[in-house]
Amino acid sequence: MRDPLSHLPGYALRRAAHVIMVDLSTRLQAVDLKLSEASVLLLIDGRDDITSSEIGRILDIQRANMVPLLNRLDAQKLIQRRPLDRKSMAITLTEEGKKRLVRTKAITQAFETDLLARIPQEHRDHFVPALNALWMADSSTA
Repeated sequence: MRDPLSHLPGYALRRAAHVIMVDLSTRLQAVDLKLSEASVLLLIDGRDDITSSEIGRILDIQRANMVPLLNRLDAQKLIQRRPLDRKSMAITLTEEGKKRLVRTKAITQAFETDLLARIPQEHRDHFVPALNALWMADSSTA
């Protein structure tokens, strides 16, 4: 039976997002990370000056959710907090965090490659810019 809603862009986007996020979440289980945790590790890679508020702003994570998220990463000894200035703490990767990040990058790169392979060749050059246009247009009005 054909899905009568599949012609609606919002519906199709929600369905696609669900399928691909389940796939990535399943893959990240191999490194014992949730999607949000992996995103934080990827974001802070190579940075020694990023704060939790900056991480939250970039990844659109509410402050109330950021503390437990960072606490989980800290409990796994993947991140550390260190003073950046008199009132800010930098979030950096530990040696264990750097090791886990190597595996996480391999998983996410394989995921991204597989994801793009699902997109017809003639649409690939426009796929990411089209997606970015959707969320960047929203963030510019906020």
